Amino acid sequence: MKQLAAILLLATTALAADVVTRGAAISKDTKTVPLAQVLDKPEDFTKAPVVIEGLVETACQNKGCWMQVVPEAGKAGMRVTFKDYGFFVPKDSKGWKATMEGSVAVKTLSKEEADHLAGEGAKPNRADDGTAREVSFVATGVVLTK
Repeated sequence: MKQLAAILLLATTALAADVVTRGAAISKDTKTVPLAQVLDKPEDFTKAPVVIEGLVETACQNKGCWMQVVPEAGKAGMRVTFKDYGFFVPKDSKGWKATMEGSVAVKTLSKEEADHLAGEGAKPNRADDGTAREVSFVATGVVLTK
């Protein structure tokens, strides 16, 4: 009986390790929008919270304070940060599926901001002067699935 309990505990632990949740629970009432659609016309999604799904391309290697999420491997994506710097993601989450709720933002990063992010592993889309136009997402909640 003890062996069976130990096996069940191991199986449960392995399953739990394949899902990581951070921040607030994702609302079932918030509209889900394909990431590719958000990236195609980001300005259309800056007014209300949305739920998007994507693949983690990379995460901040200092703290896990942001992640780059793409619709599929090899495609352009966006940087995701976390509301009020309130939570982080595992630094080794590359390749995990991300479901997140939050808000889309479009802004221009200064050369210094783009340099800082590049130093943490991001790949900003730079203009000739070193600045970068960034489509980003501020997540209130994230679910990562291995």
